[in-house]
Amino acid sequence: MSLGTRSFKYVLGWLIAGTRGGLTRAKMIMALKESPQNANQLANLLGMDYRTIRHHLGVLEKNKIITSMGEGYGTTYFLSQMMEENYSLFEEILKKIWKK
Repeated sequence: MSLGTRSFKYVLGWLIAGTRGGLTRAKMIMALKESPQNANQLANLLGMDYRTIRHHLGVLEKNKIITSMGEGYGTTYFLSQMMEENYSLFEEILKKIWKK
């Protein structure tokens, strides 16, 4: 595992398993793996408040888990290249969480 991958694993683990809101972020990552979406689409899909989704999108984007294209209401979010390349790490983290 390269240094970059190891750091990414720690950040991803912290965002999903180590903080409040990790389950919401995990659901968002899984939804974005299926198809890029905007904040409104994610809120409707997950049955959550739009502002909550926007908050978590900001956290995920700041930590380079997702990336965006467009502006304003038309901003579309999708998984970053690093996240796509390391999606199996995300799945490992989920397995560990759901075992508990």
